Order: sequence, then structure tokens, then C-alpha cells
Amino acid sequence: MKQIGEVIQEMIEYYAGDTKRISHFLKVYAYAKTIAELEGLDKEAREILEVTAVVHDIGIKVSERKYNSSAGNYQQIEGPLVADPMLVKLGYDRAFIKRVCYLIAHHHTYHNITEKDYQILVEADFLVNLEEDKASEETIRNVYRNIFRTETGKTILQNVFKIKTTV
Repeated sequence: MKQIGEVIQEMIEYYAGDTKRISHFLKVYAYAKTIAELEGLDKEAREILEVTAVVHDIGIKVSERKYNSSAGNYQQIEGPLVADPMLVKLGYDRAFIKRVCYLIAHHHTYHNITEKDYQILVEADFLVNLEEDKASEETIRNVYRNIFRTETGKTILQNVFKIKTTV
């Protein structure tokens, strides 16, 4: 396993001065790592997920410049194009990079999620976005019902937002 700190350092340099974006990916990384460990994700899948959690929004800068928007659909288009050379530079192999780029290209697509790493990435990103966006209790309950699938993710959401949920 390469050092995740190298990826984090690259992203901090990439987003130099943008504390909001740096804080966002660090929080997503922490939730993704926690959920993956507690859900028993294997070592290889965890490494892919952790790297993806750090770089998942890497397409935002290009999207804002190119489309004047940070919308998820633009991030999904532009993100893999920026992440690929960064991950090559850091020494990751092609199969690893391909999976990371797939997850980046789909992290704002919430249907047909069949792989656990993909599900965990989506849940971790939602946990952070719900807090950052100051989501209403109704929105949080809807996300719980419609998006969250892992028991760990559901428990974290309930505890972080101190809500009771009914399925």
C-alpha cells in the first residue's frame, strides 16, 4: 500500500489556499475510511476507496473554469482527466487508477450502485455535504431512506445528525 499521505499532500497543493475544499476531502476521507473498516472491506478495495475519497472532487477547479459551475455532472466529466496523471505521477498502477477514475466519474450518480466501495464513497460524501449544506431534517431522512445502504453509514448518519429514522 502506498502512503495515503502522499495523495493528501498532492491534493493540498492542488487546492492550495482553498481551505473549504481541503477540509471537505479530508472529512470525506475520514468517513470513507471509517465505514470501509467497520464494513470489512478488503485491503485492496479500502486503498482504492481511500485514494478516491481524497481525490473525488478533483474536477471542480476545471469545471468552474470551463463551465462556470461546480455541478456534479461536470465534476464527473472532468475529474478523471485530472486525477489520472496525478495518480500516475504517484506511482499507482493502471488497474488501480482505472477504478479510482470510474468512482470519480460516478460519485454523483446514485442509481445502480452495486459495488461496496462505490456505496461507501457516496455515503461518506453525503455525510459531509449534508453538514456543509446545513440540510434540513427532512432532507437527511430522505437521504437515509433513499441513499444509505451500509449499516455503518446509517449508524453514523443517525448519530452525527442526532435523528431517529424509520425505514
